[in-house]
Amino acid sequence: MKYLKYVLMAAVSLVVINVWFFRFNNPTIYRGGKAMNMMEEFAVYGLNETMVYLIGGLKILAAMGLLIGFVKRKAILPSAALMGALMLGAVFMHFKVSDEAIKFLPAGLMLLFSLTIILINKQKQLS
Repeated sequence: MKYLKYVLMAAVSLVVINVWFFRFNNPTIYRGGKAMNMMEEFAVYGLNETMVYLIGGLKILAAMGLLIGFVKRKAILPSAALMGALMLGAVFMHFKVSDEAIKFLPAGLMLLFSLTIILINKQKQLS
């Protein structure tokens, strides 16, 4: 389980960093509605530019926190919890605009991974 937690921490961090730094202006099949980039996607959800950067900043902060968690274990729980909350919001937004299931996939997986990180981390603290 210890290794699973670290694999999931790396996966969540790298996916989020990839999306927000390298795919921000690129179209993907996972974008909400018919959006071609991040700004258009947030507009589909009814969110403004300020929310793009606020949510993006929080996701990057959580991703960096998960990476820091490899050396500072106390960073894992708050980072995974923040990421989980943000991904729950992302899933809700896809649902709100009636996106097809494939568009939910990345956010749903990142939510599942974040929750798994939290559970594994909690189990280790209890033992």
